Amino acid sequence: MRKNRGKSAEDEGLFGLVKEIDKLRIALEDMNYLLSRGYAAKSSLELVARKYRFKTKQTIALQGMSCAIHDVELRNLKQCSVSQMKDKKVYIDGFNQLILLESLLSGAYVFKGTDGVYRDTSSIYGNYRLVNQTEEALFIIGTVLKKLEVKKVVWVFDAPVSNSGKLKTVCHKIAEVNNFDWEVILEMAPDKYLSSTEDVVVTSDALILNQCHRWFNLFQFLIENENLVDLNVINIVD
Repeated sequence: MRKNRGKSAEDEGLFGLVKEIDKLRIALEDMNYLLSRGYAAKSSLELVARKYRFKTKQTIALQGMSCAIHDVELRNLKQCSVSQMKDKKVYIDGFNQLILLESLLSGAYVFKGTDGVYRDTSSIYGNYRLVNQTEEALFIIGTVLKKLEVKKVVWVFDAPVSNSGKLKTVCHKIAEVNNFDWEVILEMAPDKYLSSTEDVVVTSDALILNQCHRWFNLFQFLIENENLVDLNVINIVD
């Protein structure tokens, strides 16, 4: 088992210095300007990252934080409030949300996007390993959703990703011990699956947020209401 998803050796120099955050803030303004005027996301990202001489992780962070104004408006229209969550069935983008919270709990940098959604710079590329924070992260998410009095939680994991079956077993164990009403499914095309459900989706994936019917900003609630310590949250959008 990998120890955690904490900061790498270079992260402090990329995101822990005022001058780097100031540069990231200006780059985000440039990026949002281009996206809001219809320029392609890929070429805009390449242009802005090259202009500010960003390293790979800074580019990933910039991509996660940026959003066209029309996409922000679209996502806002579909976002569920805390009061609307009672008795709702909730579908969680499993690896997306679990890895984000594992990263947050292990001290990695997490970034608030222009759309209000939190994202990190990690990626599993088809391979997932449980870490020290896995069970804690599952417990926290389950506890928060129980507080919100949701009716049922469905975790949706990518079937082709390694250890998805093992993680499904861990989820079942956490649910049984804590009396969480959870279902865990392994999907070959989870993005399509989550985009098509009419129930509430929890994700930070931009494409799913644009295509889904309804969604809830779980991490906004979690960061504002749960007593989590030593968080490295970068917020340059408020």
